[in-house]
Amino acid sequence: MNVGILQIELEIPSAFSLKDKRGVVKSLKERIRQRFNVSAAEVDGQETWNRAVIGVACVAIDARTARDTLDKVLRFAEEHEGSIVGDSTIEIL
Repeated sequence: MNVGILQIELEIPSAFSLKDKRGVVKSLKERIRQRFNVSAAEVDGQETWNRAVIGVACVAIDARTARDTLDKVLRFAEEHEGSIVGDSTIEIL
């Protein structure tokens, strides 16, 4: 069993309040959860209106499957409307 962890730093240029930001982040988290069957949560930047950090975790039978899943999640996040992906890191345990 392998656990994969993805951290995505997002810039949200369309957000001018925490309410605007929450709408974008909530939409992205829900779509990631539904599409990829992984866990996702905002892990940093909760009080900043134009920045967020989302953590994604998955469990897989091998490291390659975990990495492939998280790579797909990252590509999906890069295509999500309303946010720009900055730095990202993937770690397999």
